[in-house]
Amino acid sequence: MELDKMDENDWNYHGEGNKSLVVSHVQNSRVLRLLKYSAEDCENAPQTTEQAFRQIQDIVDFSNNVMSSLLGERFIHSGEVVKLPLEFVRQLSIKVQHQRPGWRCDKVMDIYSGCALCLPNLTFPSFQHSTHTPPLCIEIKPKCGFLPSSRHVSKDIKTKVCRFCMHQHYKVASGKWKRESQYCPLDLFSGNKQRMYFAIKHLIEEPQNNFKIFKGGQCIYGDKESSGDFLDVSSLLQHLRPYFLYGNSRINGHLTNKTVLNDFIQVLVNALLSSGEEREEQVERGGEGRSICEASLLTRELIRNSAQSLPRDCVLARILQTQMLDNLDIEGLFPLYNRVQRHLENFPKERSALQMDGPYDEAFLEKLHKCPADDDGSIEYAVAKVHQYRVAMTAKDCSIMVSLVPSTVEEQDEGVSRQRRQGAFHSSRPPGFSFSVSILDLDPKPCDSIPHQHRLDHKIPSYYLRTNGALPKGSLPRQGLYMALDREREDCTLHFHPV
Repeated sequence: MELDKMDENDWNYHGEGNKSLVVSHVQNSRVLRLLKYSAEDCENAPQTTEQAFRQIQDIVDFSNNVMSSLLGERFIHSGEVVKLPLEFVRQLSIKVQHQRPGWRCDKVMDIYSGCALCLPNLTFPSFQHSTHTPPLCIEIKPKCGFLPSSRHVSKDIKTKVCRFCMHQHYKVASGKWKRESQYCPLDLFSGNKQRMYFAIKHLIEEPQNNFKIFKGGQCIYGDKESSGDFLDVSSLLQHLRPYFLYGNSRINGHLTNKTVLNDFIQVLVNALLSSGEEREEQVERGGEGRSICEASLLTRELIRNSAQSLPRDCVLARILQTQMLDNLDIEGLFPLYNRVQRHLENFPKERSALQMDGPYDEAFLEKLHKCPADDDGSIEYAVAKVHQYRVAMTAKDCSIMVSLVPSTVEEQDEGVSRQRRQGAFHSSRPPGFSFSVSILDLDPKPCDSIPHQHRLDHKIPSYYLRTNGALPKGSLPRQGLYMALDREREDCTLHFHPV
């Protein structure tokens, strides 16, 4: 990328989160991630160029030195900080403004520092085969995959209903979403293929900002409230149909929408469970209760009778293990946060030595690993627990990117032959995809967000208990996925064949 020859016409709006906006190059498989700040500060730079550079470099260092160690290097793309021409950035801001969702426009793109994070465009992977079918990429925000069991938890409902399911009621009531999502993270993190199937089906039904599908680098499916350009489910399945014709044409000669949906979800489940190892060890979870959410639509009896675990090195297992660094819950962590704050009020110069704002290096990682098991009343223990909580919060808010590249006919034939030789069929049809799995959105969470999380932790369960888990009047009814498909009289039972 030649920084002195940057042209805004070579870049398109790609998406944005709460703190940054992303543009993608029209030809090269690269994206630029630029900082955002409040629209109230649009007339003046909220921070200096050096501060902006340091902020982005902290993201790179945190990803490289901390999250990579915990989640696994093979899943991480840290990127590099680049300094862009200011005129290019200003013209780019003008170009993408009309493509942004209205509800995101309370913040504006940073046009003063010229600093950005350059990353590979994972929605258009570089490992493409010589097929005419463009690659698919699925983005999932899995959220927190366990229930707290800390003795500090004061509301029993938090140990029975997961944070995501309770938060859905609160968000619908506050007008954030018009319709509740039936997705439950505990089903996705269960390792049980049937539970995972229903979790992904519910993400497709109501994607919100937790599920997107890209085709050839373009987002074709996601939250309709953010963009009116996305497909409905029936149209989406027409886009997916060509990817599954090859294997099915030998069996049915005709593909129903339900078959396409089942095949797509099964491929996605297999990618999420892949550990890259021939012999897969399983992750032991801390008791059955921590993996069952009472708000899930699946019955407890069904869940008990189909217990499975995650392969140890699959992407979901690595994320879950990192999330569980939050072993005190925010209720147990908040007094420790206050202990740190009181210490810093008395000894402000120690903020740097305690690495409250970085640097995110090996010394920071060592603080995480060497935290004592029990509270000895020290400031070191409190700081280590605060850092562990921040890392866990990053893992709870990360995104998984699954890139799927259709295999060639020759590769699929070889795959069928290999499966027959091994006597191992994962499904009644060859998978037909090469895939890669990555983890994005690994920014360090600031310490000053902890009081907000503590207040939110009080509001969400309290609202859920006050309403008995009922949705407010005026909220839209949920839409079953099969109701959105054509009325095919077909047995939609999903069969997973044993290996």
